[in-house]
Amino acid sequence: MTSQQLDCALDLMRRLPPQNIEQNLSDLIDLVPDLCEDLLASVDQPLKIARCNKTNKDYLLCDYNRDGDSYRSPWSNEYDPPIEDGSIPSDKIRKFEVNANFAFDLYREQYFEGGISSCYFWDQDNGGFAGAILIKKTGDSTKKFRGSWDSIHVVEVQEKGAGRNAHYKLISTVMLWLQNTREESGTMDLGGSLSRQAEKDASVTDMSSHIVNIGQMVEKMENNIRSTIDTIYFGRTRDIMNETRSLVDLKGKEKMDKVNRQLAKRLAEKNQEISALGT
Repeated sequence: MTSQQLDCALDLMRRLPPQNIEQNLSDLIDLVPDLCEDLLASVDQPLKIARCNKTNKDYLLCDYNRDGDSYRSPWSNEYDPPIEDGSIPSDKIRKFEVNANFAFDLYREQYFEGGISSCYFWDQDNGGFAGAILIKKTGDSTKKFRGSWDSIHVVEVQEKGAGRNAHYKLISTVMLWLQNTREESGTMDLGGSLSRQAEKDASVTDMSSHIVNIGQMVEKMENNIRSTIDTIYFGRTRDIMNETRSLVDLKGKEKMDKVNRQLAKRLAEKNQEISALGT
């Protein structure tokens, strides 16, 4: 395996539809098996949903709550399927995780009006902690419109200054795909992914301050990514559609062109008359 092969594979994955990313990733691994571990570690996949057997609440699956073939529920702190030595956060971080899930559940409801969110946090060896905030919103498949928003925010927190300040590093990835099907226009697919990162220092009074600081960073990052997606994907698509499709028929366009030519000719004659008077 060479770094060039991995770069080409990652570049190819960025250009393929995100709604088919699992199948595309599987096909690519079958084509180049040596890239398996690197691709699985580098390519973000759409979030999957599971239900907690103890609380009967839905939660999201990712590498950050996985241990072997089992996944930890943020609601019950238990693995499914059950395992004996699964990794779990310390009591302090677990309490923080519970409060973060409650806070981001409210955030998700306010911004997305539906969907599912999950937060997972863990202790780090350097004395700080890290976590992942996941949000998934799927469009109503009963209508002619289908789509999905998957956002993954990974944050690292390092306290300093005797715990009165903290440094935050946030890496965010958003995967979006939309599909619109109509008889008059056919089927149109639009999708892609964006990754951004940010860092900041903020004051801390207690553990709840971390939730506020992280929440502000996530909110700002998602707003920036939404704005970028609107400009890059929707804006460019709109420009292309306007260039390739005209709402005026051919005869109407010819008539408009004729009027424009007559106006241009008349303006030129007027300019010549003005110039003659000036001399």
